Amino acid sequence: MTTTGDEKHPTRFKPGQSGNPAGRPKGSRNATTIALEALLDGQAEALTSKAVELALGGDMAALRLCMDRILPPRKDRPVTFDLPSINSAGDAAAVTSAVLSAVANGEITPADAGEIGKLVEAYVKAFETAELAERLERLERMTTQ
Repeated sequence: MTTTGDEKHPTRFKPGQSGNPAGRPKGSRNATTIALEALLDGQAEALTSKAVELALGGDMAALRLCMDRILPPRKDRPVTFDLPSINSAGDAAAVTSAVLSAVANGEITPADAGEIGKLVEAYVKAFETAELAERLERLERMTTQ
């Protein structure tokens, strides 16, 4: 029997279907990581001392490594500025205006403003959903009477 190459093989996976649906077992570790840990086992103190020695000697890569371990960069920080309270979806415009003003005044960064905007948007969606559910419930009560 000859095949043209365009025919699909019955042993191939179907599109969108994994060959290993269970995936990698939880807690399993990479063999390379295990080998490196075994190689470095017991040498942590000596390696740390050497890195500090190199950093103090002016090696910029060692200095950067040491500083990153001593004081890693902060991923997030608290933001403090005046924000009007949000009691309805309509208050979102005032809050957005306050956020833009805070960015313009240098009180918060544009990235912080973007994150705050996402929070305001989530609040408005939650408020609107609750309001719609309440209206629907009222309409259902009216139609059953």
